[in-house]
Amino acid sequence: MGLQAIVVGVLVQFSESFSMVDLFDTEPGAPVDLMGSVIWPLCLDEDAQAAMLADLRDVARAAPFRQYETPGGHKMSVRMTSAGDVGWMTDRKGYRYSKRHGDGGAWPEIPASVLDVWRAVSGVDRDPDSCLVNFYGEGARMSLHQDKDEAELRWPVVSISLGDPGLFRVGGQARTDPTKSRWLMSGDVAVLSGDARLAYHGIDRIKFGEGGLLPDGGRINVTLRVAR
Repeated sequence: MGLQAIVVGVLVQFSESFSMVDLFDTEPGAPVDLMGSVIWPLCLDEDAQAAMLADLRDVARAAPFRQYETPGGHKMSVRMTSAGDVGWMTDRKGYRYSKRHGDGGAWPEIPASVLDVWRAVSGVDRDPDSCLVNFYGEGARMSLHQDKDEAELRWPVVSISLGDPGLFRVGGQARTDPTKSRWLMSGDVAVLSGDARLAYHGIDRIKFGEGGLLPDGGRINVTLRVAR
């Protein structure tokens, strides 16, 4: 799958259904600035989404999804797995990156279809070493947080949305800063870099069952980072 398929969203017109959920007045296919983060609408076409989903299923077979517990004892509503040299995880010991998943094996490699997106939109010449894969089922959400467990915070965070729409909320570098929201559709890609690298962000809710990619409903979020 070449870059032409990956960046097709910047060359095509939005469908009427997408325009109805877009909260901002932008040119069709143009990148959207959302509190300093950059959203690339429909960056992946349907074929590219399906190919990436197949690759992520291979990842999940090698390292099954888990429902992690926060250091404070809260069970997260999303289920997670990872690919790359290290994977993100959490338990009563804290948030961290680990070279091994819960079954003791090494994490699978980051799929080429995922790396292609990073190389197309990240603006840096270094590949990520960690790929976090979150699955949002019905009622799942992600509260406002910062991505700050990485060794160096100068590298961008690239996030790929697949499946059901998710309401993405992003603010500033303080939890109390004003926020703005936008529905992320299947195939959208978000980049947090520069001043937005440490922006608080989260997913308030998903429109369960409204996407066509996952037959049983749900949203997959693929987040690429340089962790070490």
